[in-house]
Amino acid sequence: MSVIRLSLAAVTLAFLAACVTINIYFPAAAAEQAAEEIVEDILGSGQAPAAPAREKGAALERPAALLVARAVLDFLVPTAHAAQPDFNVNTPGIRKLQAQMKQRHASLSPYYDSGAVGFTRDALVGVHDSGAIGLKDRNRVNKLVADENRDRNGLYRAIAEANGHPEWEPDVRAVFVTTWIDKARRGWWYQNSKGRWQQK
Repeated sequence: MSVIRLSLAAVTLAFLAACVTINIYFPAAAAEQAAEEIVEDILGSGQAPAAPAREKGAALERPAALLVARAVLDFLVPTAHAAQPDFNVNTPGIRKLQAQMKQRHASLSPYYDSGAVGFTRDALVGVHDSGAIGLKDRNRVNKLVADENRDRNGLYRAIAEANGHPEWEPDVRAVFVTTWIDKARRGWWYQNSKGRWQQK
């Protein structure tokens, strides 16, 4: 009987190890740090200071059973930590897109300041107040917005692909949604989750 129990335990541990090892989840914390560095580089000096750290009590509480199970797995299957991927944002394609956006920001910045252009709820840019754009500048601004959105979409896709998970693109985009807003200067416009424009 003891042999059977040991065999069952071994099979169970092997199953748990396999499940945990192949469960590659989106590394939100690493993505947030990478997004902050990218956005700060693009926007340059003068952006808003980093948002204060979230209070410990602000996080959603997890069921006790889930916490216990996590602790047991961490103890029994330490190799599970190997399943946590490094978040890679250092590829030629990503660097090129970032450089293009950084260079373009010098042209977009005055339109952010005037409220003509702002950050959208899908981590892109959009025209907020066309009346703040002179007639002779409208074609230029529309092109700047189109080029910026092309590169932003390309950036989110490239980051997901660089990490071997193209399906992470929506998660990457969601991280950048909040990061663009957090790093925006006071007075800039952005869309909330319902698509309504708000001034920071």
